[in-house]
Amino acid sequence: MDDVTDKIDLTQLPRVRRTAPTMLRPRDPQPRRLGDLAAHLGADLDGSADTLVRGITLSSTDIVPGEVFVGIRGAHRHGAEFAGQAVSRGAVAVLTDREGADIAAGAGVPLVVVADPRLALADAASWVNRTSPRDELPILLGTTGTNGKTSVTHLLEGILTQIGVTAGASTSAERVVAGERVVAGLTSPEAPEFHAQLARMREAGVEAVAIEVSAQAVTRHRVDGVVFDVMAFTNLSHDHLDDYADMEEYYRAKAPLFTSERARRAVVSLDSAAGSRIAAEADIPVVTIATPEIAADPEAARGADWIVEVTGEEQRGTSFRLSGPEGRVLETTVPVIGAHMASNAGLGIVMLLEAGYAWERIEEALTRDGRLIAWVPGRTQLVSGTEGPAVYVDFGHTPDAFEKTLAAVRRVTPGKVIMLFGADGDRDATKRHDMARTAVEGSDVVVITDHHPRHEDAASIRATLLEGARLADPRHEVYEVSPPERAIVKAVSLAGPGDAILWAGPGHQNYRDIEGVQWGYSARELSRRALVAAGWPAPDRVWPNPYGDE
Repeated sequence: MDDVTDKIDLTQLPRVRRTAPTMLRPRDPQPRRLGDLAAHLGADLDGSADTLVRGITLSSTDIVPGEVFVGIRGAHRHGAEFAGQAVSRGAVAVLTDREGADIAAGAGVPLVVVADPRLALADAASWVNRTSPRDELPILLGTTGTNGKTSVTHLLEGILTQIGVTAGASTSAERVVAGERVVAGLTSPEAPEFHAQLARMREAGVEAVAIEVSAQAVTRHRVDGVVFDVMAFTNLSHDHLDDYADMEEYYRAKAPLFTSERARRAVVSLDSAAGSRIAAEADIPVVTIATPEIAADPEAARGADWIVEVTGEEQRGTSFRLSGPEGRVLETTVPVIGAHMASNAGLGIVMLLEAGYAWERIEEALTRDGRLIAWVPGRTQLVSGTEGPAVYVDFGHTPDAFEKTLAAVRRVTPGKVIMLFGADGDRDATKRHDMARTAVEGSDVVVITDHHPRHEDAASIRATLLEGARLADPRHEVYEVSPPERAIVKAVSLAGPGDAILWAGPGHQNYRDIEGVQWGYSARELSRRALVAAGWPAPDRVWPNPYGDE
């Protein structure tokens, strides 16, 4: 199969420009007076106080008639420059600062002027959508940490559905409202989107919402004024040092989520050292959980309130035992490989207990179904068929995620493990050598390719990864293949029955960011095509496929 790259040219897949996801909104918003909004914010109002407001947004292109457009000073331009475009699409007012008001003066709509629109944004959005902590809201279940946030959130939605609860979810992969799913943009949505989707969920009768909460959501005021019923902490490892000066500052970005201003209760994993610190510093009730076999400090982990033990692993799932206070023991299976996924599932179950759901209700549902039923997009997702090499597509993009996922793949793979990965451009470059080192240490073969180069030179990113791989082990089998369409073909050509390929980085994402343009793209679909081209059976279609063909 070494000549497979001569048989098919996967680089010729159509490049489809990806459009930004559309914000979820309430279907029947209740209008509010603009003058009342200005008074609530303590803002100056230039224009009619009787203008009726039906929503609020930061986007001049994703706007519906009756909404307020918010103009914020960015790194290069002021958002108020797009006020005219927003008004042409139906904006009835502009919320901005004094500089923005001068820019938007000719837009022909009332101006609401505040000192700092970024700081006022969450308050304005919750007021417009009636989603403040004083309003009637679904149960809010937040999860933060470096790795595992998305998985815990999707697993929570799955368990809630299993126990008969109408659920919602907000993750880096998608937004979910009572079974309706749309592709997500940011990991944690900007405040207008967050509060609009909460209002939509309330409309749809959603009882509980699982929410992925990033550090940036805190420092950029996206979740200001939100009080979570339960906030969970997964772990803290090397990432986002492009946004934060060091790991201490990164930790401090997450720590406020475990205060009474932000949450009522907490569930904290002790699998990383930061977990013990979070638990000690929190000023709200805390329950701890740990998986000693993967914990940084197994001894400390064994002192957790709840313990997760892996009891079996296979390609399509991980069985585990959850044991805790009052002699409670539950055995079930999570539909993803890896001890870290069992840890994520255990965390989700304990979060539901802390939110007030009965142990017996959860136990009955998981026992009845024989496993936890959930869709966890792009998290060690098996995209291959029943014959030939196993191919997993994963979203992991940190050294810690690489280590845990490679170990999980190794445990269910009788043959060799091939690691295919790239690194983000315009993001934390300090982790690239560690990513390469971890890839080398956990695999038999490494294929280095491109991911999202953004505005960086893709060849330069690959060169840094190659350097890290060679520093880790000069004798390790390493290939550099660009673009990724060809890299997966190369990886498949190196694999046989009993082998496994882990393609880390793209996961659920349906685009690549190249020089600021997002192009439709699917690692899952490309993997399927590479397998078929090499003569291996593969699923007819791997959802979602941005190219539009079945």
